[in-house]
Amino acid sequence: MILGVPKENYPGERRVAIVPAVVPALTKAGLEVLVEAGAGLEAGHPDQDYTAKGAKLAVDRAEIFRTADIVAQVLCFGSNDLTGKADLPLLRSGQAIVGFLRPMGKLGELQELAKTGVTSFAVELMPRTTRAQSMDALSSMGTICGYKAVIMAADALPRIFPMLTTAAGTITPGRVLIIGAGVAGLQAIATARRLGAVASAYDMRPAAKEQVQSLGGRFVELPIEAKDAQDARGYATAQGEEFYKKQRELLGGAVAASDVVITAAVIPGKKSPVLVTADMVARMAPGSVIVDLAAERGGNCELTQAGKTVKEHGVTIIGQFNIATNVPYHASQMYAKNLSAFLLNLVKDGKLQINEKDEIHRETLLTQGGEIVNARVREFVGLKPLTAEAGVK
Repeated sequence: MILGVPKENYPGERRVAIVPAVVPALTKAGLEVLVEAGAGLEAGHPDQDYTAKGAKLAVDRAEIFRTADIVAQVLCFGSNDLTGKADLPLLRSGQAIVGFLRPMGKLGELQELAKTGVTSFAVELMPRTTRAQSMDALSSMGTICGYKAVIMAADALPRIFPMLTTAAGTITPGRVLIIGAGVAGLQAIATARRLGAVASAYDMRPAAKEQVQSLGGRFVELPIEAKDAQDARGYATAQGEEFYKKQRELLGGAVAASDVVITAAVIPGKKSPVLVTADMVARMAPGSVIVDLAAERGGNCELTQAGKTVKEHGVTIIGQFNIATNVPYHASQMYAKNLSAFLLNLVKDGKLQINEKDEIHRETLLTQGGEIVNARVREFVGLKPLTAEAGVK
């Protein structure tokens, strides 16, 4: 089988789905790796590095889609809402694609993908289990985003993070508040601490307290309890507006006292809850910084503008998304290892072998045979369950 790796075509995307280091393992499993010329260049991987590891080069994108049995991408159609549609005519029935597909997105786009006849796997749907941990691309990219968010905030802040005792006096440490202690939030805590800041974090999931404290952060406890705070997969669940209203009232003081606020509260498939209001921003000290990691889904800050950096009430609000592409070398390295582990699980004896009894296969399989086959996604977009005969083939 041929595994094709096209160059990412989302504007500004610098990552690549497969790096040279994972090529030998894929080749050993019976896959011929075909990489579009220049695909890894912006991530620090020139063409000669791929050929040295046993990959072959394709002259253009069309050759990749024409010859590959499996196409590996970072942002596939669905997650690439700017240029992804150009790939639809290149897809063919029976071909497999693997990557970020935004399965909890628009029904129309999912149906367009299904009509091509491709067998698609959405890495966002990877189960959060011990067995699937090495394949969890969402957590890998969350780690990169949490790290980078602190670096961006430190660069925009007119203060320094660490406490310093100098001949010119003592400089007090920066105060960083992280709202949402998931993978990205926890990495933000660790990074802020490494830079010398005093880090605090809030999360509505009680289980997050121990994780925050283990990284040296202070857990902000509010006298409010979320109902069913997390689902079976460990993700936060959406709460009612009354809960969020009370939460905002209680968080106001902590936000006002912080030099930097990093928000990372995302509900899969839902609009991000507003946790920082315009009034709360107005109470922050001039020069403070907010980095909204939920900007792509509407933002946790009321004043966030998706994809932009703005200044309101003297506070810099960074609403940039696709942040992981700003660290393309290591983001590509982590993603490629996740993807290769997943592919090695899917491909046996040189063939794609989907096992409906395997949770990893079943949960990530999005479309097949012209249908949206993922049960969780069908329920989310309001489609009736498929019959057993129409399911995984």
